[in-house]
Amino acid sequence: MPHRLTVITHEACALHRATYDHPESPDRLETVLSALEKAPLGEKPEYYQAEKAPLETITRVHPLAYLDRLKRACENGNYWFDFEDTFINEHTYEAALRACGAVVTAVDMVASGERERVFCPVRPPGHHAERETGMGFCLINNVAVGAMHAREAHGISRVMIIDWDVHHGNGTQHIFEEDPSVFYVSIHEHPTFIFPGTGRRWEQGKGEGTGFTLNLPLPPGSGDAEYLEVLEANILPAIEDFRPELLLISAGFDAHRDDPLGDMEVTEFGFYMMTKKVVERFESSGGKGVVSVLEGGYDLPALARSVEKHLIALTE
Repeated sequence: MPHRLTVITHEACALHRATYDHPESPDRLETVLSALEKAPLGEKPEYYQAEKAPLETITRVHPLAYLDRLKRACENGNYWFDFEDTFINEHTYEAALRACGAVVTAVDMVASGERERVFCPVRPPGHHAERETGMGFCLINNVAVGAMHAREAHGISRVMIIDWDVHHGNGTQHIFEEDPSVFYVSIHEHPTFIFPGTGRRWEQGKGEGTGFTLNLPLPPGSGDAEYLEVLEANILPAIEDFRPELLLISAGFDAHRDDPLGDMEVTEFGFYMMTKKVVERFESSGGKGVVSVLEGGYDLPALARSVEKHLIALTE
C-alpha cells in the first residue's frame, strides 16, 4: 500500500542567500517544492511549517557558544562564517533553526508512529557542519541533531544515517564516530578528488564507535551500476546486521551526471533504485520510520528529476 508523504519546510529557508552568485541558492528550494507539486505520488503530500528547533535540542550536538557565535555573525552583517564558501546573511540564523526544526519534528512524527515517511526540503544543508565549525555551505548538522533527538527524547537505540551526497559528510562522521548507537554510512566521490578530503574506507569510527562508520568512496565517473553494486554488497547487509529502528537519509543529489560540483554519473533512476532498495531492506529488518533531508544538488533540472524519483520510491 502506498505511503502518504509528509513534507516539512519553512519560507525562512529561502531567505538565506549569498550576496554573490553561489550554487547553494534559494532557487534550489523553489525547484524542489515545484517538483513535489508535480510528482505522481498518489495522495497529495501533507505540508507542515517547521518550528525553530529548541536550543536545548541543538546543543546536544553543537555547543551553545557555537550557536551564539553564529547568531552574532548573522546579526553583525557578516558575509560568511568560518569559511568563505559558507555564506550567511541576516536571515541565516532563523533559516538554520527552522531547517533543524523540520528534522526534529519529522523525528517526533516517525518515532511516535504518527507518520512513516517524512521529507524535509530545507536549507542551509547540514552534513558538513562539525560540532563547533561551519563549513561546506553547512551551519547546523540537521541529521545529526535529528539522530540525537531520536535517542535522547524517544529512547531509540539504533539510528542509521545513509548519506549519498557526492561529498563525504565529515560533520556527521565527526559527531558520531565514537557512538555505537548511530551507524553512519556514506557513499561518495573519493576524497582524493573532491571536498572535504575525508571519508576513506579505513575511517570506521573510534573507540566504542569502531565499526559503526562505513565509508564507501568511489572513483570519479562512477554511475548507477557502481553505486548499486556497492549498495548491494555493503549497505544492504549493514542495514540487516544493525537493524536500525529509524532511518535518516542525507539526500544529496549532486552525484547526478549533470551536477557542476561533482564528477559522478548517477542518473535520477539511480537515486530511485537506491531509495527503493534501502527502504525495502530497512522495512524487512523491522524498521518503521524514514526521514529524508535535503543536502546537495546544484543542477536545477537534474535536482527536480532526482527529487521526484526519490520521493516516488519513498512512497511506494
